[in-house]
Amino acid sequence: MNSITTQDYTINFNTESYNHLNDFLKNTNYSKLFFLVDTNTHNYCLPRFLSQINTEKEIEIIEIEAGETHKNIETCSGVWSALSELNADRKSLLINVGGGVVTDLGGFVASTFKRGIDFINVPTSLLAMVDASIGGKTGVDLGSLKNQIGVINTPKMVLVDTHFLDTLPQLELRSGLAEMLKHGLIHNDLYWSKLNNLSKLKLEDLDGLIYESIIIKKDIVEQDPNENNLRKTLNFGHTIGHAIESYYLSHEDKPSLLHGEAIAVGMILATYISTKMIGFPEAKNTEIKSKIKSIYGHVDIPESDYTSIIELLKYDKKNDHGNINFVLLEDIGKPEIDCKVDNELIIKAFNFYRE
Repeated sequence: MNSITTQDYTINFNTESYNHLNDFLKNTNYSKLFFLVDTNTHNYCLPRFLSQINTEKEIEIIEIEAGETHKNIETCSGVWSALSELNADRKSLLINVGGGVVTDLGGFVASTFKRGIDFINVPTSLLAMVDASIGGKTGVDLGSLKNQIGVINTPKMVLVDTHFLDTLPQLELRSGLAEMLKHGLIHNDLYWSKLNNLSKLKLEDLDGLIYESIIIKKDIVEQDPNENNLRKTLNFGHTIGHAIESYYLSHEDKPSLLHGEAIAVGMILATYISTKMIGFPEAKNTEIKSKIKSIYGHVDIPESDYTSIIELLKYDKKNDHGNINFVLLEDIGKPEIDCKVDNELIIKAFNFYRE
């Protein structure tokens, strides 16, 4: 696959990506290389990655605990301290090898350490490949509230090696697929249709779909890097989805939900709201609900939880002037941003999901 060139950096793929990285390291004057990994990617991904690197620069490994619950300022503080103790300076390079937690947190750590050092993202999960590592969003959670602290800052390079997907549990692959489904729904019918035939896909087909998903996100981000308008469409399903994810993260009696599982619920609810508010076709609404539930199953969300989840919507990053803003669909490939939705309709959407 050919490299994708954005306005600020390149996204390189598979074997060829290591050639680009080695050339980059050879032609730059970094004082030291730091690799940020979590407990999983340290074991399953870093050995492959290091075996492909050709450099004489000094290398240090910094490990964090795996999981969304560790995506917080406390973990950042630990990484900042490790960088300082290991004599990182402003000419150091941080290479983030991991899923969305590692690339989000690592990008934020790099952007703020000594007022900013360079970083590279090496996404190892499907979610990170098609979404988290692309576009320059970095950050961490505030308690259970998703991505409340962060900055937009682009990496020097992104390396997408789909061989890392072989190390993922099926649940993690499924989580990443939710962002690809979202890209289809906000972009065009053709891409959505390709994703509807997953049972017939081979690994090389998945490579192509990942590539196409990255192109979709890259084109949107380049038109609106700071999320003032078009980039908001990438949040389809995320307004309620993030609230559900935060609610389940903060209640130990609830089953743990991966990001993609919560966003899958959010997309069903947002599509239902779209039919009631802006005329999204009923038949497609039914089809989308059926398709998403066939992949993700059913999350039990009792009516007694509705109010608490809706209360969390006020923390969504797209809100302004006290208004809760939704991304809705007029049709597949025709998103509308900044839609105001009343609580009564949100409750009806939850009930539709439960049916």
